[in-house]
Amino acid sequence: MHAPMRNGILAIDQGTTSTRAIVFDDAFKPQAVSQIELTQHYPQPGWVEHDLEEIWRATLQTCREAIDKAGGPSVIAAIGITNQRETTAVWDRATGAPLHRGIVWQDRRTAGACDTLRTAGHEAAVQAETGLLLDPYFSATKIGWILDAVPGARQRAEQGALAFGTIDSFLIWRLTNGRMHATDVTNAARTLLFALEPPGWSDPMCALFGVPRALLPEARPSAGDFGASDPSHFGRAIPIAGVAGDQQAALVGHGCLTPGRAKATYGTGCFLVMNAGARAQHSKNRLLATIGYQTKDQLAYALEGSIFSAGATIQWLRDGLKVIEASRESEALAASLKDNGGVYLVPAFAGLGAPQWNADARGAIVGLTRDTSAAHVVRAGVEAIAYQTHDLLEALIADGAPPPETLLVDGGVTANSWAMQFLADICAAPVERPAYQEVTALGAAKLAALGAGLIPDLGAVEDAAPRARWTPAMAAEERARLLDGWRRAVAGALAVARPAPTA
Repeated sequence: MHAPMRNGILAIDQGTTSTRAIVFDDAFKPQAVSQIELTQHYPQPGWVEHDLEEIWRATLQTCREAIDKAGGPSVIAAIGITNQRETTAVWDRATGAPLHRGIVWQDRRTAGACDTLRTAGHEAAVQAETGLLLDPYFSATKIGWILDAVPGARQRAEQGALAFGTIDSFLIWRLTNGRMHATDVTNAARTLLFALEPPGWSDPMCALFGVPRALLPEARPSAGDFGASDPSHFGRAIPIAGVAGDQQAALVGHGCLTPGRAKATYGTGCFLVMNAGARAQHSKNRLLATIGYQTKDQLAYALEGSIFSAGATIQWLRDGLKVIEASRESEALAASLKDNGGVYLVPAFAGLGAPQWNADARGAIVGLTRDTSAAHVVRAGVEAIAYQTHDLLEALIADGAPPPETLLVDGGVTANSWAMQFLADICAAPVERPAYQEVTALGAAKLAALGAGLIPDLGAVEDAAPRARWTPAMAAEERARLLDGWRRAVAGALAVARPAPTA
């Protein structure tokens, strides 16, 4: 018989489309998992919301199921949390009840507010202070919208009766029964309210966005003390010892612990994050400077490029256009064609992220002829993921980063081998996918283990499992031809978008 597990880590991975709980053993091997899909609410075009109570119920249920499968609460030494970033929650401090549904990172309702601030000339100061750009993607304008939309909310916020948090903070509050109002620096750095150097909440940014300081959680290192779960939830108090936004958790999960190491996570969107070292590196090419992670001994900054639609493009092909019945069909259809037939899909369903950052851009399919088939449209959607990644890498290199020796990838889209080979070809770089795909949850578990004193440092965790690898095989001339077509397609999509104001 196997000896009972000791020093297990419960990782809560609260994502855009599901909530997942995974228990890792002390060798960081998964021992139990539970997952619940979440409802997406679209009250108006461009608006995306989550029911925060549904998220809480799913968190409790998945955690309890995973803990039970792993052998009970006695085997769990610590909890790590990783979460969809920027998604905004405001709740009543006395009751814990949300004032409004969570406004999701994809939501574009505050594009006008961002335009107004940009036109007034504030973007340069915002970027210098926070590393971010003015975009409805981030939390600050979402907070302002809730305070203005809910009667009496702004006055109550100024009186200290309300609390704001990204989803990690909301879960910490609920898990501790309101005893801890905290976030970690990686999530704080995604709000437009947090200064990068030195790290801390920014009074000028709070004033600019009209966010009362009384709303904000305490920002703590990613590995450390975030309180303990109330015994009523899991049968005993369990320390919450690690917290990071999902993309930073994946950076840790991949072991990108030295400057220049980069990973790309392909979920609903795609997020390319590079460890930038001990100093913030502000981008000249509309990438984001942010915090990669913080321990008691180390603060690592990062450069990030965000693509709003990666897996979401495949979902749209399945659920919206209905040209495939299952996401896995996209691989066979893309591979069935000798080329893309000149068809490009620009998946700007919620605007374009880096490097364009145009909230008003909308999706486009260009290059259609009478010979175009559903397979061409599917292939164009799959190819778009690689083209967008190439654009991010190009911007990183223009900012002075070295070309990646290897691009480390994870996420659902990476199960498509054709897409990964095309990614390697278009980016002219080898692509590696780890054997264990839940890299985000693994990063949260590593941070929690460090915060709980179970490991001496993040580098102590070795990944000895073999990786799938794709190497570039496309001729340079073909790559250039395809990228030229992509750039023209993007230019076409931008040409029909409402022009973004300039500072």
